[in-house]
Amino acid sequence: MGVSLTDIAQQLKDNNKKVQLIYAFNGNGKTRLSREFRLLVAPKKDIETEETGLASKKIIYYNAFTEDLFYWDNDLENDVDLKLRIHPNSFTEWVLNEQGQDQNVISHFQNYTNQALTPRFNPDFTEVTFSYEQGNDAPSQNIKISKGEESSFIWSVFYSLLDQVIYVLNIPEPSERETDKLNQLEYVFIDDPVTSLDDNHLIQLAVDLAQLIKRSESRLKFVITTHNPIFYNVLHNEFNKKNCYMLDRQEDGTFELEEKPGDSNKSFSYHLHLKKTIEEAIENNQVQKYHFTLLRNLYEKTASFLGFPYWSDLLPDNKQTYYNRIIQFTSHSTLANESVAEPSPQEKQTVKLLLEHLTSNYSFWKEA
Repeated sequence: MGVSLTDIAQQLKDNNKKVQLIYAFNGNGKTRLSREFRLLVAPKKDIETEETGLASKKIIYYNAFTEDLFYWDNDLENDVDLKLRIHPNSFTEWVLNEQGQDQNVISHFQNYTNQALTPRFNPDFTEVTFSYEQGNDAPSQNIKISKGEESSFIWSVFYSLLDQVIYVLNIPEPSERETDKLNQLEYVFIDDPVTSLDDNHLIQLAVDLAQLIKRSESRLKFVITTHNPIFYNVLHNEFNKKNCYMLDRQEDGTFELEEKPGDSNKSFSYHLHLKKTIEEAIENNQVQKYHFTLLRNLYEKTASFLGFPYWSDLLPDNKQTYYNRIIQFTSHSTLANESVAEPSPQEKQTVKLLLEHLTSNYSFWKEA
């Protein structure tokens, strides 16, 4: 039996490490953990409000709630004046208005997207428009960027903020810093800043973030969560494999935070997660219909990795028989009230046989 997310948040806080890296599959509580950690470090009266201001903040965070500070005005009447509005908050006020980091935000954004895609802030930094530069004097029409590009833009704002925060706090004597507004900051929580990025830009983002954190010499501590194995692996290697964990949601709704010494390829790549889930079902004689779906998914991922054109190519002799059996349990029903009965003992044995065939014949790593 596991523990609550509040207990996990307390564990992370008590660890008192500079960087803690957490991997979790989607839906396993990463964003909720960021909220519980924030509330633990800074109770409700210290949460982002105009009344408290930047000077009282103990934590800054990037998660789904951060993106809610940015929202579109779609000009529904004319479909011309499209703009991304910025909800008033002390962090963007400081980094854009006071620190003048708008050009750095634009530069970071274009590095992750397209050099021709250009954001333009209005004078008081309450909204931003986007257009493609034509390379001439022709006026450019404002556009609405994709959700992935929007996430990259918001991350670029946060990254510029974090860069300035680290720069200011690296001055050891508080009286010598250019501002005292950051003196209370203790934590940075970053939840999955990798939405819709291709692998090249994702790796670049991970390396940039790691190098930035390595430059931090103050008491600032960082918690980073992700569901992306590539992003995790880059940070895992950049931080020399220290303080890395997997967050897992248990069947009873509790959670477990398990320390992981290896990168995702060894510790918890998705195909290994599938394999472990099926093995546990076989061991406990609890194979159900959905385990055929997991088995098919595991075959598909292995075939794709090894370069086979069809996952069925990996099946043992008499492929068509096994293929038909898997399809029977994994195809979508055409009738809403139609259901497949619980697998028979022979069908459960098929799952065991096909899993053993895959792991024995296609170079799955086994413990000595």
